[in-house]
Amino acid sequence: MNNPAVAFRDAMQSHYGPLDWLPIADGTIRRFNVAGDKPGTQNGWYLLFADSIASGAFGSWKAGSSHTWSSRQPANTIEAEQVRQRIEQARRQREAEQHQRQQAAAEYANRLWRDARRADPDHPYLVAKQVRPYTLRQHDGVLLVPLVRDGQLVNLQRIKPDGSKRFLYGGLIKGCYSPLGIITPGAPLYICEGWATGATIHADTGAAVACAMNSGNLLPAGQRLQRQHPDTVLIVAGDDDRLTEGNPGKTAANNAAATLGCGQVLPPWSGDEPLALTDFNDLANWRAAQ
Repeated sequence: MNNPAVAFRDAMQSHYGPLDWLPIADGTIRRFNVAGDKPGTQNGWYLLFADSIASGAFGSWKAGSSHTWSSRQPANTIEAEQVRQRIEQARRQREAEQHQRQQAAAEYANRLWRDARRADPDHPYLVAKQVRPYTLRQHDGVLLVPLVRDGQLVNLQRIKPDGSKRFLYGGLIKGCYSPLGIITPGAPLYICEGWATGATIHADTGAAVACAMNSGNLLPAGQRLQRQHPDTVLIVAGDDDRLTEGNPGKTAANNAAATLGCGQVLPPWSGDEPLALTDFNDLANWRAAQ
């Protein structure tokens, strides 16, 4: 049999691209940089056992994916149980580390939020998007967009003057949202992707908006909101990525609305707008410029 570390690395490379190092088979969670992620980040993780039947697991914190591996099929029930226990151990370690990272990010988010001041309406990002700051705060020229879950601040999206955006390292995103307005029983509650899109919808409708931050979080955030606020009229306000293959914004909005059994709206294009426009904020700004 090949060196288990080499075979395990081959399995990892089939998912995450070339790796110029060998995994360490000590049965503990270790991290690595995933090709395509920002330099210096360690969103990848793995755990490898090399004694008896070599087995392990690996995945990406960022992608939320995980995979299991073993050097061969178990020869008997004892080996099968050993592999099962190792996979369970990997799962427990991964969840414990993820929870620790999320807790640290939430504590940091609350410190930053507490020490920040109200956002400047003339911040370059707000001016470019032509939206009010509402409840946003600002720290050293960086806008802070709050992400909440179960009413608690758990993460921040930081927006620099040039419009670049980053969440806090390790912070929770799935199932979270940034709120605009007050959620009221019997009233509409829109759920959208980006914060500027949500600010535009809130300004236009006066309704409460939950900004899920990305298309993949529309459904998880919508499901939590639906459980917590069953009497609201939930409406998915999707992006329309018309120039992107597969139109991921529209596809995710369609899937979320269908699964949630709720209403859905997309930007009401007239047909005159440039195809590069994708969301409600784009449309509002284009109309204002005409």
